[in-house]
This record gives sequence, structure tokens and C-alpha cells, in this order.
Amino acid sequence: MKIFLSRATVLAALFWVAGSVAQSGKVLHQTHEYTIFSDGVKQGKFTAKALSPSELVSDYQSPKNESVSSRIDFKFSINGKDNEMKPGVNHLYQFSGARETPVIKFGAALPLGDAPETTIAPDSPLKIRLDMRAVLAEIKSKGYYTTFNGDKIFKADFKHVYVAGATAPLTWDFDNLHQRPELEMKDTDGDGIYETTVVFNAKKDQKQTDGSWKLTKNITAFPQYQSEQVLADAIYNLSIEEMVNAVEPDRTFRTGKEWAGVWTRDISYSIILSMAYLQPEIAMNSLMKKVSPTQRIIQDTGTGGAYPASTDRIIWATAAWEVYKATGDRKWLESVYEIIKNSIEDDYFVAYDHNTGLVRGESSFLDWREQTHPKWMQPADIYASQTLGTNAAHYQGNIVLAEMAKILGKSEVAQKHLALAQQIKKGINTYLWQPDKGYYAQYLYGRNYPMVSPRAEALGEALCIWLGIADADKARSIVSKTPQTAYGISCIYPQIPGLPPYHNDAVWPFVQSYWALASAKASNEASVMESIAAIYRPAALFLTNKENFVAGNGDFAGTVINSSNMLWSLSGNIALVHKILFGIGFESDRLVFRPFVPSALAGKRSLTNFKYRDAILDIEVEGSGDRIASFTLDGKKTTPEILASVKGKHTIKMVLSTSSQVTTQINKRANVFSPATPLPTLSDRQLTWAPVPEAVVYQIVKNGKVADQTTSTHYQINPGPYAEYQVVAVDANGTGSFASEPMVVVESASVQIQEIEQFVGKANHPYQGFNGDGFVETSKTVNASIDFSITIADAGTYAIDFRYANGNGPTNTENKCAIRSLKANGKFVATYVFPQRGVQEWSNWGYSNSAKIPLEKGTHRFTLVLDTMNENMNGVVNQAMLDQVRVIRLD
Repeated sequence: MKIFLSRATVLAALFWVAGSVAQSGKVLHQTHEYTIFSDGVKQGKFTAKALSPSELVSDYQSPKNESVSSRIDFKFSINGKDNEMKPGVNHLYQFSGARETPVIKFGAALPLGDAPETTIAPDSPLKIRLDMRAVLAEIKSKGYYTTFNGDKIFKADFKHVYVAGATAPLTWDFDNLHQRPELEMKDTDGDGIYETTVVFNAKKDQKQTDGSWKLTKNITAFPQYQSEQVLADAIYNLSIEEMVNAVEPDRTFRTGKEWAGVWTRDISYSIILSMAYLQPEIAMNSLMKKVSPTQRIIQDTGTGGAYPASTDRIIWATAAWEVYKATGDRKWLESVYEIIKNSIEDDYFVAYDHNTGLVRGESSFLDWREQTHPKWMQPADIYASQTLGTNAAHYQGNIVLAEMAKILGKSEVAQKHLALAQQIKKGINTYLWQPDKGYYAQYLYGRNYPMVSPRAEALGEALCIWLGIADADKARSIVSKTPQTAYGISCIYPQIPGLPPYHNDAVWPFVQSYWALASAKASNEASVMESIAAIYRPAALFLTNKENFVAGNGDFAGTVINSSNMLWSLSGNIALVHKILFGIGFESDRLVFRPFVPSALAGKRSLTNFKYRDAILDIEVEGSGDRIASFTLDGKKTTPEILASVKGKHTIKMVLSTSSQVTTQINKRANVFSPATPLPTLSDRQLTWAPVPEAVVYQIVKNGKVADQTTSTHYQINPGPYAEYQVVAVDANGTGSFASEPMVVVESASVQIQEIEQFVGKANHPYQGFNGDGFVETSKTVNASIDFSITIADAGTYAIDFRYANGNGPTNTENKCAIRSLKANGKFVATYVFPQRGVQEWSNWGYSNSAKIPLEKGTHRFTLVLDTMNENMNGVVNQAMLDQVRVIRLD
């Protein structure tokens, strides 16, 4: 006879069995939000318990599934852009059972109404109706529609209409609306009324995790961990099993349960954490999947067509080096050396700023444009930014290349790249260090006069400590002063308002792992323990290594995208044990030990069957602290290291004590949101902007520096030379918004505009919105080199940029950013990028990045050329339309 039990009944039975164990569990870490026990986790009404090192149970249920508010905030979008109304102005609708909304006019906010707020019943459909007749009439009469911020959408570029919003399945992720066909609105009868039906509180959208986990895979080939905390042992085994699950049939790593394939940054950060030595062959295969036929590292698709708006591909070099340190494989070293060298040489011309010593490109891994940048920043602006995490990755990439060159006997190469690494390190400490805050800034951003974004960026801060960019004093300051939120260290701090959690308002376990490594290096016990707790809590409650979770409540269900069995999350979880509690560190010719065990985890722990090259190590650690009081190898006292030449099986025992360097200060903060970014306009030398609700004062930024402040919403600008003005809203706590888009004040005599078609035959394409008589196509086969001349009346520094269009892809994915080199009088002076601006939006014109170039009086001959280092990641399509070149005198 078979007996069937419900999931709830089974879980209830398991928790009844586990109940007596949970009562005796030692408290390891306790906050207002949750408690970590030696055998479980308690968060509010939810509990997770380790029944043994191979079995966990959890009754966690996402609060998102309990109720869905009837209040729906939404707005409409043309072509997947936030272009209906000003940011923060939305349509408000109480869904009280009606089957359709009233007809809503595009651009006219729908008020909330008087209906009381309730909840939405499961699987409730709502037809949303939109009146686009005024938009269509304007397009018919003028040939284009002008959005609230002055952008023109030409008839040929009017492609799609979407609805975006806060309540699932709606999303505020405008850039990815094109991937959500159910959110596209259609005018099926041609009457100008667009409609779509959305199902709210759909049961299929509810987020669930398993209620129990039991080890089913044979993981004895990998290091076996045992401690006095059964919860830690179980989470370790879960992570090792998920690592085994992550190996694809082609012997590469899968990025996550919901993320197929190999991604450059994901695989690299995972390999650095622990995959280099746990599965070196799979790591090598995965890394080589991200190499182009031209022997360059591939930058995954991203902002504006990926490379070079995104330049963090170089983290691949650190991963490749970690594999070599773990294996000593000389052939591997020789093969990856050329790949890294080629990639850095291209980056040197395309992305290095030789004025600041920094590298351009968006923050490493934070590749979702609006999640970490003000909305006004176009992909060309993001390319021009100089970000903390990406520069840390480039610093280490040059260090790695230099170390490889030394081993291979290439001393000149080693010296060159050591110098470049020091240049980047100096740039980081000169331009991004914030003495008043005690940690690094997020990035430099702006136009011709960039300014600092003072937000903290967790991965970048951690890398600067771990890689030695920050000295010991800076490292201690960063760990003690960088804001940490209740459920962990959020990717950025403070958060950006009006965006769903993903990179913004979220904690990523792999970032937390790097923060834990940095905290250990800085000898901060409280931060190490906070990090371990912040990783164990979600792993135990969700019974998997999730990709991310919401910073505000620790829930996995509130972020835009989330995956289970996430490779870099599980890699970081394993690294907590191997690289922190046992302190295992790989060097080119040896294994070193620098363990750090918080006092809450004091006791004995063992790691057996740890494979290092031709050796197998059984390692035991006793006590707590950051100092090795005793280190024995096979019973004999020695220094805490193992040479690469060691073979066979060996036993290591370490006894720990606490040094005088250990600190416990951390900056635990509420999860704060900055004010919204002001949206100023400029007329007759007066800046005017709408009030920002949270603001108590506005800072006026001139040429990247705070020049004044006011409580008013307008500011009069005095006559003078070229200047860029921005506005920052500051709240009562001193938290500032992003700076607004730079408003340029310049005398017309200082601006010179040349129509490109004066120098090259104009293109025969039916695109609109250009200036002058036409525009010029540039591609790999058409006008790959364009000559033009500019006559300069007075010697000085000039900003040069280009008005262009690139409709080869969306603003947030794919890989068709056009890249060109500019040569003045035959000498290379700058790289220009022409990122994608929208799928087939060839009448969507904008400006490239700007370069400051000193020019003498007289006529200068310029060449805009597709050079050998200007290959993008597509390899075939490297195309843009060029309208004008603009030359502005700055001094």
C-alpha cells in the first residue's frame, strides 16, 4: 500500500524531528533581522535547519506571494525607452475588479482615484488601453514626435509601444521590454487606441524554492569539510553538489540554473574564488570559450553594443593566472599569455585615459545601464566614465601579464605592464579616493569635466583591498566605513530611487564573498562574520546559492532576474571555507596559509582530500583569530606554506590566536535611497528645474566641481567662457542625487561645426533627423577612413565629438558598437565610440564621446579611421552614420 503525503505534511514532520536539535543550537550571529545558529537560521516566522551535514530543511516562503496590492503604478514607452513622462511621474490605477482601464492619453498622468487599496485576486486579467492619437497626429504632420525631454522620434523609428510598471508581470526595466511580448501594446484596428491584456498575480509567476535538500551526488572527489557547526557543513556540501550540477556536457561550467552558457565575467570571478583549483580542466575549457578567433578575450554583450562601453573582460586574465597558480601548467601559461597581451594592447589604445591613468568603461559586472547610472547617461557617456571595479580589474590584469612575462623570460614586457599597473593604481588613489568618507568613489562621470559619483561600489571596494591597490590604512578604513545593510553589503550605496532591485537595491552573494576576503585581509572580524552570515542565511533559507536578493528585505523574489545554482555564488560560498577559514592562498610556486576564523566560529575544523598539484593535503585548524600560533607539516613545525614541488599525502595542523591588528568596527546602515536626479533646462543663462521632493538644498556643479548651492529651483549663470553646469539634489541627511545632465554654456564663436558630407560622399539611406545636406556611412567596407580638416583661429584646448546614429542594436545588449581612431596630422590622438542607440533606430541621433585635444593655430588634417585595434566583439558589423563633427574651445 502506498501512502501519499503533501509537501506541507512532510515539512511539518521534518521540522518536528529537527525541533529538539534546533533548541540546542549555539547562536553564531544575531541581528534584528535574523539569527544564525550552529544548526540553522531563524528569520521572523521562517526557519531553516540542518538535520545533518547532508540534509537541510526550510519553511521559507517569499512575502511576494502573500498578497499583491491593487495599486498599480505604470507608464507607457515608445521603443522601450522611458520617454512618456518625466521620471517619477506615473499613471496610478486601483485594480478593483474591473476588466479594463479607461482609455489613457499618452503623456497625461492618470490620477489614482478614490477606490480603496485592496489586494488583487490570483490570475486577474486587466486590459490596459492607451490613446496614441495625438502622438500619431504629430508624427503625421511633422514627421516626428517630440518627447517630454525634447528627443525626436521620427516616423521611420516609431517601432513599438509598451507598458512598463512596478507590479509583476510589469517591469520598470525599459531596456528589456523588447524581450517581453506580453507587454507590447497593439493597435489592431488602426483607430489609434493601443491595447494589451496583462494577467496580474498569476500563479505561474509566484516564486518558490524547495523545502528540503538532501545530498544525492557523490562529492568525495572534492575536499571534505567538517566543523563544529553542522549548518556550515551542510551549506558547504550543498555548494559542492551545486558545483557538480554546474558542469555541462561539453565540459564547461553553466553560469546558473536559469543562465545557460559561459559568460566572461561570471566564469572569471567564479574561477578566481574557487573553481581554478577544484575543477581546473573545466575552468580552462570555460575560459577558452571566451576567446575570439583573433586571440582576444571576448567582452560579453552589454551597454551600447558591449566593448568598449564595457571593458571588464580583462578579469579573465586574473582567472587564467589563478588556474596557472593552482596547476603549474606551463602550456596553459604560454597560451593565455598571448591572449592577455593582445587584449591589453587593444585596451591601451581604445580605453586607457592617459591623463588620469585610469581605464574607461562601466563598472565591472554592473552592466545594466540604468541600474547604476543616471538615466541621462547614454552608452557613449558610460564608455567615457572611469569606474572603480573595472580599474581594479585592469590593474590586476597588468600585474598578471607582468608576472607571466617574468616566468617566460620577457623582461621588457614585464616592466612595461608593471608600470601600467602602477599608473592605474595611482589613478585610482588620486581620483577615486574620498578622504571625507574613508572609501573609494563609484566612478568619474560627466562630459568634458567629469565629477566623482560618491556612491560606494562594493565589488570595487573589495577588489582594491584584496588586490593591494589600497594600502593597509585605506583597507582598514574601507571595511570599517563603507555602508553595510541589514542583509549584506549592497552592490552600490545609497540606492537609486524608482528602479526595481537587481544591481540597484540588491545583495549579490559572490560580491559578499569578495567583501569577506577583503575584510579578512583588513583584519576586521566583525565584517568577516557579517559576510559569512549574509551568505549562510539565504543559502539555508532558499536551499540553493541564489544569484541575488533584495537588500531591503533579503527576499529572493523581488529582483528583476534571479537564478538558483548560481556559479559565482556557490564558488564564493566554498571560498569562505577554503580561503578564509583555512586561509589557503595560491602563489606561482607555492601554497600559503593565512586563516581568519571569527571568535563565534572558534573550535576545530578539518578539510581533507584537498588537492594541490601532485599533493593531497589533510588540513586541520583549531581555535580562532587571524594569526597562526603553530603550523605543523606531518607533525613538524615549519613556516605556513607548501612548495609547489611537494608530492604525495600530507597532514597540516594550524592553531590560531588573535593579533593586535584585529578590529570590529563596521558601518551598519539603513538601506537608504538617494533623491531623484534633477532635470534642469537652460534658457537665457538660467537653469530651471522641478522640485525634487526629498531635497532640502541643491548643489550647483560647474565644470565638475561644486560651485554654489541654493534652496531655489532656478539658478542664474553669469557670462563667461565655456562651462558645464549640473544640479545635485541633497536631502536632510546629506545624501545627494546623481548630478543632472551637463548643461553647456558657450559663446557661439567658440563652437565650430563641420558637416561630414562636405568631405565624403553622403550616404543614400532614407534616414531623417540629420543636419545639413546629409550624412556619411562608415563601416568596415564603406568609408573605413574619412579625412577632414579643421581650421583653428587660436591655439588652445578643444573638445571634439561627432553626431552619429547606430541602429544596429538596442542600447543594452548585443555587440555592434562602432569604434574609430582619430589621427591629427598623422598622429593618433583619441578613440571614438559610436554605441548602438536602438534596434533599427537610424534616425535616432546623438553624440559620441568627447576628446580634449590641444591644437595650435592653423589648419589641421584629421583622419577618422577603423584601425586594427578598433575591432568590436561582433567582428563583422562595425558601422555608424556620421552627421557632423563638433569642435568647441574649452579654454
